[in-house]
Amino acid sequence: MNTERFALASGFAPASRDDWRRLVDGVLKGAPFEKLIGKTYDGLRIEPIYLRAKDTTPVEGRAPAAPWQIMQRIDHPDAVTANRQALQDLENGATGLALVFAGANCSRGFGLDQTADAVAKALKDVHLDAGIGIELQIGTHGSKTAIHVAEYVKSVGLDPAVCDIRFGLDPLGACALRGCSPYTWDEIVRTVASSIKGLVTLGFRGPFAVSDGRIVHDAGGSEVQELSFVLACGVAYLHALEAARIPLDEARSMIYARLSADADQFLTMAKFRALRLLWARIESACGLAPRPLFIAADSSWRMLTRRDPYVNMLRATLATFSAGIAGANAITVLPHTLALGLPDSFARRVARNTQLLLLEESNLAKVSDPAAGAGGIEALTTELCDAAWKSFQETENAGGIFAALQQGTLQAKITATRRARDANLAKRRDPLTGVSEFATLGEGAAAVLNVTPMAPPPNVDQRFVFDALPPIRLAEPFESLRDKSDAILKLGGVRPRVFLACLGTPTDFTARATFAKSFFEAGGIEAIDGAGVADPAELALAFTGSGAELACLCSSDKIYAERAEISAQALQQVGARHVYLAGLPSQSEATFRRAGIGSFIHVSCDALATLSAAYDWMQNPKISFG
Repeated sequence: MNTERFALASGFAPASRDDWRRLVDGVLKGAPFEKLIGKTYDGLRIEPIYLRAKDTTPVEGRAPAAPWQIMQRIDHPDAVTANRQALQDLENGATGLALVFAGANCSRGFGLDQTADAVAKALKDVHLDAGIGIELQIGTHGSKTAIHVAEYVKSVGLDPAVCDIRFGLDPLGACALRGCSPYTWDEIVRTVASSIKGLVTLGFRGPFAVSDGRIVHDAGGSEVQELSFVLACGVAYLHALEAARIPLDEARSMIYARLSADADQFLTMAKFRALRLLWARIESACGLAPRPLFIAADSSWRMLTRRDPYVNMLRATLATFSAGIAGANAITVLPHTLALGLPDSFARRVARNTQLLLLEESNLAKVSDPAAGAGGIEALTTELCDAAWKSFQETENAGGIFAALQQGTLQAKITATRRARDANLAKRRDPLTGVSEFATLGEGAAAVLNVTPMAPPPNVDQRFVFDALPPIRLAEPFESLRDKSDAILKLGGVRPRVFLACLGTPTDFTARATFAKSFFEAGGIEAIDGAGVADPAELALAFTGSGAELACLCSSDKIYAERAEISAQALQQVGARHVYLAGLPSQSEATFRRAGIGSFIHVSCDALATLSAAYDWMQNPKISFG
């Protein structure tokens, strides 16, 4: 057998970063190198290239080569149907069930009744002593639900110690989500500690309390803000257990964490790795030898779209891949149609099989922390750790997470991040495939179950009220425009239309016409392509025949200089309510505006505002949105 090692790069001269930099500077042609530096919403730098990180070790997470738990949401309001879904999921590869109860912190409008009867029906014939992971997702009255589950285990004669149940107690998450609390912090401490001690006395091994970062992520927060919130809640629960005279070495095993995983592969990987390192730092500060924290992952709610929902499958795959190789212990994939309603069996199967394929065919669990030593991931992990620790310290200095929520400092930071995110979405700097980019106006409706979403529980008897952190979906502003377009189509049989007034030859107009089509159709405005013409009268005739109310000039800067003015005037004369020009305003902007060109669409314009204004133009052409 030939054991000689083959060096892939043996035929190439060695290259250094300086060599690469010289080549890059040649391409930039005097533009600053900083142009290639990315920034996260926390202001962390993302370099275009990294060297291999030296002297690094893998971040300890799951046991070596152990797969993560494949969790499936059980959230059908009918407990019998929920049980049927649960058994089907377990028979087809799921290794855990996330029991979502009505009014839970992230119930998404559905969930089981928080009653003993619903628990018994939903868990019927589920062999809780066969290594199946159970995770409870509960809300403000979580301790009652936990008791119902505990009583069910006792009623079927199972040993609680052999049941793998994460009870999901999270009053702090409920407070942050709803912006209120009926209890003081001292009362919350006593309730949490009492509930956990009662479950321990019954023989359950937990963990019992969850520090849930989804609250911050769903509200539009950043990675640092999510990590800081998880740390602060985790420490608050540690304090509660310590106050109940539970030794810290035991208390830490009673707490687990949950993070959101989204389609940003590298940041998701770095975030999960960072949490492990940060929690180890907290354990060390408590005088404990660090042990791996149990981290559950949910694919991101805020990244789900109602339009072109099949793209959600790709987003979920990236999220699962990232969380899985970063050491998540359990992963729940939100079905791709969840934003539309309660998912059917097909959507549930896709969510389940997303994980099965990554584990069974891609073998992602076989290597522990494969990102170890990768310069980019290591750098992001370190930067997230430093920034999140600083933010966590600020929360602690404010008196802890409950005090910080009362003071509103945490919510103000998250709101600022969400606004920055909204601005980038509006300008399509953060593109959403199938929504703000490459929209398909004629897409068919995806199937969901005929179950009406439940209204969120009312906030009654609240002694403490502060700013809430309600969940968002990033696609909602563009989806509302598409909804408006659908309503117009249903009412009159024709969508809003814009005529693409293509000037010159295809070489002149194709690039900008393609851009304009994607731009307008993201807002539900159908783009009618016009052939390249030179004669203004012919252009006006084509516009009239298109049935459009709006027109957009598409061509090269050279053609614009020659024909934009006369073309815009011709379009206005035959009834165009507003004339756009695809491209950046040039030195001729004032001239173009005098000729009747009201708006310029380009990669850096506010697409959402421009598209919203288009609907106003079609309703009232006297309004000016230049």
